[in-house]
Amino acid sequence: MSLACGNEYRKGASEEDLLRILDMYVRLEDHFLRDTDEDALGRWLLRASGEQMTYQEPVFQDLARAAAMLTQTAGTRPARCLRPGWEEELLGTSLSHYVGIAQLLWASAISCAGRFDPDSFEAPGAERICTEIPATTILSVAEKHFVTDAAAFRQVNERARMTTDPLLRRYEYNPLRGTPLVKGYGPGFLAPVSQLIPAKASPLGIYYTGVARYGGAFAQDLGDLFEAYVGRQLRLLPDATVHPEIVYGRSKALSVDWIVVTEELVLLVEVKSVRPTAHLRLASEQRIDEVRRMLGRAYEQIDNTAALIAGGQKEFARVPTDRPVHGLIVTMEPFHIVNAPVQRPQLPATTVPVTVCSISELENTVTITDAPVGRLLLERAADAQRSTYAGSRRAPTHPHDIPRATTRYGNDGH
Repeated sequence: MSLACGNEYRKGASEEDLLRILDMYVRLEDHFLRDTDEDALGRWLLRASGEQMTYQEPVFQDLARAAAMLTQTAGTRPARCLRPGWEEELLGTSLSHYVGIAQLLWASAISCAGRFDPDSFEAPGAERICTEIPATTILSVAEKHFVTDAAAFRQVNERARMTTDPLLRRYEYNPLRGTPLVKGYGPGFLAPVSQLIPAKASPLGIYYTGVARYGGAFAQDLGDLFEAYVGRQLRLLPDATVHPEIVYGRSKALSVDWIVVTEELVLLVEVKSVRPTAHLRLASEQRIDEVRRMLGRAYEQIDNTAALIAGGQKEFARVPTDRPVHGLIVTMEPFHIVNAPVQRPQLPATTVPVTVCSISELENTVTITDAPVGRLLLERAADAQRSTYAGSRRAPTHPHDIPRATTRYGNDGH
């Protein structure tokens, strides 16, 4: 807000001034919490999760995923943008150097009071860094991708505004996400929010950099790689058989992206390379249409595939029908409260339980060794059912305890 609305003609801020500002920020009310409609809590949770939980994602996991997905995963379709040489063309250096530069800038901001000073390359010991990545490369990449100034920041901030409500401004897009370093405030570059520096080298940061230059073709290439990367993760599950999407019928329709068969269940996995938009961060009136646009088709695809398996469609003969079926939607970025009762009813109802998880959560899930993942998913579905039937004479303990013909997941807290 200081960058967006401040000027250079005030006295310097003291430690006491900063503490007062922080206290005022904490005291800001979300006046929608005073609403009495049933969606008030859900709207507040959307805003709070978008403001807070995005800063709680594991940084090194994001950075490692950039290499694992973009340089170590083969797509299933010919790429239009992600061809040999794309890293230098888009980023100005190799992907490994780009990630290394982000880590260097981040480490400097953490240890040097929020600053990165190019003069530090003249300090003793800097030659160890410059041996790995030349100083000229570090500075050119930083200037091109990480640095802005106050005037440019204000222009982007004005273009990004979606609301005139001053109490909702803090939930809008922060231009520091696109350029986390600011010049013109003392030596070198200043990082007002150091956590945003490594985010530039995450798959999401590279996605926005690529789309800004190449448009939708880059998004399609990245989406194809993401789908293949999810398959790589699923194949790490022990004692599981992983099938790619199945083509069926005269119209050559497609099933879900991946079908995982374990001893406990059949897992239908649909991959969506999507992330929450501004309408979800603001919990605007368009939020329901937005979440349905991004995820609604995935719910329908899972339900349709489940019906084909249960109905004995010949192309699905290798998928067993003697165990529970569970749906899993894997997204590129977290939709933090999408599985909560306050948001799930806004999405299509399904005949099988469906869980949405981010790729980070899937990466963690496939490393579990002390319990079968299938069993954990079944327990989660049973817990959700018990909460739905709270107060009844008998709470079901297993999804199969509920007659298939009368079970509709989606309007009852799943």
